[in-house]
Amino acid sequence: MKEIYSIHEEKLEAILHSLQNENLKIFREDFLDLHPYDQASFFKELEKEDQERVFHFLAPEEIAELFEHLEMEDRDYQELFARLLPSYVADIFTHMSTDDAADILNALEKKQAIGYIALMPLEAASNVKALMDYEEETAGSIMTLEYVSLYSHMTVSSAMSLLKAEAPNAETIYYVYVVDEQKHLVGVVSLRSLIVSDDNTLIAEIMNDSVYSVSVSRSREYAARKMRDYDFLALPVVDFKQRLIGIITIDDIVDVLEEEASDDYSKLAAVSNMDTVDQHPVTAAKKRLPWLIILLFLGMFTASLIGRFEETLNKVSILAVFIPLIAGMAGNTGTQALAVAVRGIATGELEKENKFKLIMREAGTGLITGGVCGILVTLVVYIWKGNFYLGLLVGASILGTLIVATIAGSIIPILMNKLKIDPAVASGPFITTLNDIISILIYFGMATMFMGFLTS
Repeated sequence: MKEIYSIHEEKLEAILHSLQNENLKIFREDFLDLHPYDQASFFKELEKEDQERVFHFLAPEEIAELFEHLEMEDRDYQELFARLLPSYVADIFTHMSTDDAADILNALEKKQAIGYIALMPLEAASNVKALMDYEEETAGSIMTLEYVSLYSHMTVSSAMSLLKAEAPNAETIYYVYVVDEQKHLVGVVSLRSLIVSDDNTLIAEIMNDSVYSVSVSRSREYAARKMRDYDFLALPVVDFKQRLIGIITIDDIVDVLEEEASDDYSKLAAVSNMDTVDQHPVTAAKKRLPWLIILLFLGMFTASLIGRFEETLNKVSILAVFIPLIAGMAGNTGTQALAVAVRGIATGELEKENKFKLIMREAGTGLITGGVCGILVTLVVYIWKGNFYLGLLVGASILGTLIVATIAGSIIPILMNKLKIDPAVASGPFITTLNDIISILIYFGMATMFMGFLTS
């Protein structure tokens, strides 16, 4: 075993020992006593031969619960299942939650996934294929089909009987959704209401008919915001005819939020996909190179801009000293404005706020910060170099640069979002390089205007 990461380290070491010594009874007792997350963490760190022992010691339904908490790279799933009998793998998928099974099957090669689905029972296979047909970023792709629904004409007593019968296979029963004869979503009733109500009370009398739902084709980020805003533990998913077809549970939304945060962070760092610590250097380099090459050419363009002001630099060489200062301030300020805009778009806050208001607020922020920094640098340069006009040039350049940088940092992600491009693509390095170009133009443009004062 590579290494064990858990608060139960001693217990896990004992489980590993019983596994490697093929003490079936002790291994099963101790391993199945662990939380499924700990089981998955333990399994993931095992060497291949020890993983194969686990498969021999556990039934498919026991492995299924472990796999619902297992997170692996696509290629790792493919290699793992290739070492097992197809019928055994199909049994694992049959006993998994439909949404979790669909997620893993989507990670496999198409031919491999079809082979496993063909070996599954007809109903389970049909449910899994239905989820796999939804596009990856939609609410339909993360919903589960294991839910309990009631009819409004049912009594609490009959509803509780149904709930007891179907609860073992349901993802959650804290909310129970109410439908009509055509499966249209008409209400929701909480488990609490069912428990405290009289047995003869009709569901229609205790249900809440103001039920929030999400269309199956809406983005999963939209569903996540709905659940976050209303503190839902589950959210019903409906088709275009408002018929209930599934639910999204809080555990899936937590995964979505984590994935989106990781994805946005990687894009802000100009990485196409967040690298894992064990990723091969060649793989990591392939992901990073496209952005770096783009930024390289933008940097060369910046250098050529400076070359165009060679005559100005020859006359007043001290100007070169302040290029990193002005470019750095522009990049930092632009990235701050970018972060505010991207966060507003990602959380949906910007939909409620006037976009022009945001841009003007950032411009005002740039004016204030630029004014303060400009005055400070003017005084510092004057005291340092004894040249008031040089200090005024640098200070004025910083003022203009910070105003433009904050406006650019807020406008670019808004425009990208308008064009249906992920605003996080307006990455930190990209906006920094863009603002380098803007700051150089402002700085040397003003330097050329100030030339008579600087050389006198």
